[in-house]
Amino acid sequence: MNGPDFARRDAEDPLAALREHFDLPPDVVYLDGNSLGALPRNVAARIERTVLNEWGTDLVAGWNRHDWIGLPERVGERIAPLLGAEPGQVLCCDSISVNLFKLLSAALALKPGRPVILSEAGNFPTDLYMAEGLQTLLGPGRCELRRLPADRVLEGLDEDVAVLMLTHVDFRTGHRHNMQAITRAAHAAGALVLWDLAHSAGVMPLSLDDSGADLAVGCGYKYLNGGPGAPAFLYVAKRHQQAAGQPLAGWMGHSRPFAFAPDYEPAGGIRRYLAGTPGILGMAAMDAALDVFEGVSMEAVRRKSLALTRCFIEALDALGLPGVRLLTPRDGPSRGSQVSLAHRDGYAVVQAMIERRVIADFREPDIMRFGFSPLYNRFADVQLASETLASVLADGAYREARFRQRARVT
Repeated sequence: MNGPDFARRDAEDPLAALREHFDLPPDVVYLDGNSLGALPRNVAARIERTVLNEWGTDLVAGWNRHDWIGLPERVGERIAPLLGAEPGQVLCCDSISVNLFKLLSAALALKPGRPVILSEAGNFPTDLYMAEGLQTLLGPGRCELRRLPADRVLEGLDEDVAVLMLTHVDFRTGHRHNMQAITRAAHAAGALVLWDLAHSAGVMPLSLDDSGADLAVGCGYKYLNGGPGAPAFLYVAKRHQQAAGQPLAGWMGHSRPFAFAPDYEPAGGIRRYLAGTPGILGMAAMDAALDVFEGVSMEAVRRKSLALTRCFIEALDALGLPGVRLLTPRDGPSRGSQVSLAHRDGYAVVQAMIERRVIADFREPDIMRFGFSPLYNRFADVQLASETLASVLADGAYREARFRQRARVT
């Protein structure tokens, strides 16, 4: 696909105007929204208002006057439609790691006599770490993490499995699981399913309710654009909310937090999955960032996501780049919103591209990731990114020693 074709696609893009809602440097091609979303223009004003006009002026009265106390539920309700969830099932709170600990514990409690958490061996590390931590805490017989290769994970569904924990879109390859089929298979085996939506929320329609999902977690700082360290979210299907509690019995999850009762009494419904006091500045930024999704069709977002990633793959095919191997599925329904490539010097290649103002990222051992956010990425970005990758490989700039010095964050 040549330059005019890219320009025509941008001119015909029904979502093109959404880019104006983001504060992007004019000379940068940003393809790392799968790690940290771009800054929505309205977020800075919202933070300033929260700091100066709310905290600075009203001090502690802000908890009531500006309903800070209700932000976890209010923001959760704004995220819910993006997940295909009816009201009363989503909270914005804590981090994915903390929320995983809560929900894995709840899942084990919902399935007494079934101690196994089943997952892919290559699942995102924090998911496995939290399951390992729970295994260590509860001990043998009460919790066991079982890991299998991705293509064999459903074979592990037996009468010992309490919950199948999977990431909907694989963070390395961009492979997308069939949520409905896998949930059905897990339920047929008597197990629950916990979905990690970190790499799918905000770039594709999701159907947690319709698929029969039990539990889910996700983060606010990737495709939801809530900012670095933005609060995460959790989903608990209504049918499970009263049946199981969660172990982090913090005061915000109490039925009457300001009664300061000596004993814990969990709140009804989704509120019982709160724990500590929410960080209001991060929550306010998250709330503002979600404005851009108002009135936006997630089906249209998905169509553009598939078109962007397909065009990038086709551009790479046409360039025939030596030493580069495609890891992401070519089949659209099996693909998330990223394109992952393997190259033996992947880290250095990415650093050389960043110097040329095309920002992607790297994952061990050799993976270059290009994340496409349909809200602000253009087809012109596809052209510039593919041409820059080709030029970096052709002129050998990535071989310079400075591009091989590893930073703490890759």
